[in-house]
Order: sequence, then structure tokens, then C-alpha cells
Amino acid sequence: MEFAYDQRTRQLIDELTAFMEEHVYPAEPLFWEQVESDRDSWAQPPVLEGLKTEARRRGLWNLFLPGDEGAGLTNLQYAPLAEITGRSLHIAPVATNCAAPDTGNMEVLSQFGTEEQKSQWLKPLLEGEIRSAFAMTEPGVASSDATTIETSIVRDGTDYVINGRKWFASGAMNPNAKIMIVMGKTDPEASRHRQQSMILVPRDTPGLEFVRGLRVFGYDDRDHGGHAEIVFHDVRVPATNLLAGEGEGFAIAQARLGPGRIHHCMRAIGIAERGLELMVRRAADRVAFGKPLTDQGVIRDWIAESRVRIEQLRLLVLKTAWLMDTVGNKGAHSEIQAIKIATPRTVEWILDKVVQTHGGGGVSQEFPVAEWFAQVRTLRFADGPDEVHKNSLAKREIAAVTGGRR
Repeated sequence: MEFAYDQRTRQLIDELTAFMEEHVYPAEPLFWEQVESDRDSWAQPPVLEGLKTEARRRGLWNLFLPGDEGAGLTNLQYAPLAEITGRSLHIAPVATNCAAPDTGNMEVLSQFGTEEQKSQWLKPLLEGEIRSAFAMTEPGVASSDATTIETSIVRDGTDYVINGRKWFASGAMNPNAKIMIVMGKTDPEASRHRQQSMILVPRDTPGLEFVRGLRVFGYDDRDHGGHAEIVFHDVRVPATNLLAGEGEGFAIAQARLGPGRIHHCMRAIGIAERGLELMVRRAADRVAFGKPLTDQGVIRDWIAESRVRIEQLRLLVLKTAWLMDTVGNKGAHSEIQAIKIATPRTVEWILDKVVQTHGGGGVSQEFPVAEWFAQVRTLRFADGPDEVHKNSLAKREIAAVTGGRR
């Protein structure tokens, strides 16, 4: 069993760390200044374009995507790199063209898109020229069960006509999100997992109504395109915009969400690491009851527990990445569910202690901790709620022991 990263990964870790220290961290104050100065716009802050140019010049681009279209890295090689970018969650993933929902959409287009679809949409996404959105969740149904979605995609000659309402459409408020992947039902009479399809909808298609950007624990997430509520009024797109074929939507969703789940977990570990650093620095700088907070037993307990929990998470995520590389996403299904359950709630615990150490400042805009907390708490239902993953994981464990007997 080898715990060291390979040579290429170590080199990329050094190069990415240098980029973060020389460009990303110094850009954070300007980034947030630009966000605050133009709250009426959903466009990404201008400082990101310069960072994207520099990242690409350094070869730190499309690191998430295997094969010739991306950097050619395995999941195991990408894991520590995603962790590093998670340390500056709102900047580094975008700067390296490794931000959701674009990553998942690029993976879908790469795996299921036609050559025409790839030329029109995947190529500019890979180049970082445009952004994209993903519309699956709906306000009228329990979207933890993706088979319940109600948006209709009806064939009409050489077109499909889309009607329905989506919300939390990731990235859709960004005016540069030129293309959106939409999940809806093409055949409500088909078997449960064959009713759904996915289709490409350009942003400028007539009939799209962008109702509002939704807040997440009070944050608008404007820095990465927000989460839109959208109504589809007889939205008509060519039949050639369908992905893979009618009835393939659920299978595409499962293929998309596997890598997405582990990417979220990788980045969340980076958040936890930086949060722990902030906790230690804050505790070292503050004096209460006659001694630094770092000398208080409860603070030392939080610091020690945080380190132990981070190491546990990292090992589980790396094991999962290795399994995805060796036996495939389906073979790593249980481990993907395990990290999706464990990572958000564990990082949430760590960030809670970071907030507590910062006192009033921890819940304010003075530090990034409150927004990190909101982001990580959201991951407990994004890409599937904890309860669904626990139920599925438990069923597998029961079957393994009982041989399928109840």
C-alpha cells in the first residue's frame, strides 16, 4: 500500500500551491470588493479573467477532466488538487476552469454529446469562454427522488417543446451561462427510470423566464452565477439538442453526480484545512481570562479533533478516488455514498468550531467562515440528501450480510 502521491501529482501540487499563494489569495480582497460594488449584476467579478489567463498559462487548466479533452489526470491525482482549490472556494475553481456546474456539464457533454454538440458547447466551455447551468430540481416535487420531476419535454416535429418550473438551477443567473442542461420527462408512461431525458437549452431561447436568484442561508452566491428559479413557457429547441436519447436522463444524471459528489468532498477538505488554520491563528491572537485561547483546554480539544477528522476524511476520499479509477464509479458506489454522508457533516462540525473561536466575527462578513458554513451545510442535500444515501448504503450492507433476505 502506497500513501505517497506520484511524481506528476507532487509537481502539480507544488505548481498549484504557488499559483494560490502568488495570485489567488492576494486577489481575494479585490474579488469581494468587486462582488459588493456591483450587487445588481450576476456577472462574474472582472478579476477572475486575469486569474484564468494566468492559470492557463501555467498549465493549471481543466484539471478535473480525464483524457485528451482535459488534463488527463485520474481521480486519485486530482483529489489533492481539488482540495487546494477548495481553500479559496469562490475563486480558485473558476480560475482553473474546474468549477461546478461547468465540470459536471462538461463531463456530460464529453461522455454523451454528439460531435455537433461538443463543437458548439463543449469546446467553448473547455476554453473558459462561456459558463453553463444545470436545471434538475423543481419546487413542486421532492427532488430527492429525481423520478418525480414534472417538467415536460414533448416532441413536436423536428423540435422538442419544454414546459415547467425549475429552481436552484445552478449557475443560471450568470449572463455568461450560455447553455443549460435541463432534465424533464419525455414519456410519463415509460418505466420509472426511463421517463426522463436531458436536453440542451441555449440561454437566449424564447420562452425562458428567469424569475429570481435564490438565496442560500441569505447568501446569493452571485460570485459563481447564483441559483435561479426558471419557468419554461413553450420553450422550443431542435430535437438534435437531446442528449443521448429519450429515456436516458436518469442514467445521465447518475453518471454526472458520481464525480460531482467526490469533487465537492475534495474541495470541502480544503475548506476544513483553511478553517483550521484560521481557528489556530484567531485563538493565538485572542486572550481570555488571562491567557491566550490556544492555552484553553476546550480550544485545544477542537483543534486536535479537527485534525483527526480531516485526516480521516482525506483517507476515505482518496480510497474512493482510487476505487473510481480502478473499478469504476459503479464499483465505488458505496464509498461515494459514504464520503457524501461523512464529509459535509464533519466539515460542518469543524467550521462550527471555527465560527465559535471567532466569536461575533465568525458570523459576520469580516471573515469567510460564515459563508463556508452555509456552503458546506448545503452539501448535505445537494447531489442527494444524507438520508437517501444512508438508506441506499444500509440496503447494501444488509444485503451483504443476509444475502438479500429481509
